[in-house]
Amino acid sequence: MLTAALALVALPGLAGSHAPSVPEPLPAGAFQPYPVPAFGDATPMAIVGLDAASGSSGALDRGATLVEPGAELPAGPDARVGSDQPDAAATEQRKPPRYTLTGEATFYDAGSTAMRLPRGTIVVICGPGGCIERVVTDYGPVKPSRIVDLYRPDFFAICGCPSWSGIVNVTVSVY
Repeated sequence: MLTAALALVALPGLAGSHAPSVPEPLPAGAFQPYPVPAFGDATPMAIVGLDAASGSSGALDRGATLVEPGAELPAGPDARVGSDQPDAAATEQRKPPRYTLTGEATFYDAGSTAMRLPRGTIVVICGPGGCIERVVTDYGPVKPSRIVDLYRPDFFAICGCPSWSGIVNVTVSVY
């Protein structure tokens, strides 16, 4: 049965189909000449049968005049209204950390990791070169003397040491 069905598909003449027809050109009588006015003095063409919604509400015709706007609008207030706010302090204050850790830090190219701290913990890491605030992104390091692994640029920002160094003593404040 399957063989018979495949034979009918393979031989189109047996299945009742025929070769495609040859395309015929359109007769010249199907086209009619249409005059289009090319000069400004000719009567403009009008399309009949459209409703009012087809026209633009702000359309300009040949006789439309453009009017310049009147007097300038006032510029607005000259000064801002004063507010009663205390002056900003010259120092920055941070809430006290929950606890601090002291130990060694090294660099790690996959983000900031900290021993015994869950992901998402906010820490401030201070070393001889400065302090940075980061969010713990991974659990680590494995060595007990190291308390934090840092992204390489962060490590050298707080290290203040040459690029061949790999370990620095830091204090980690946990918030």
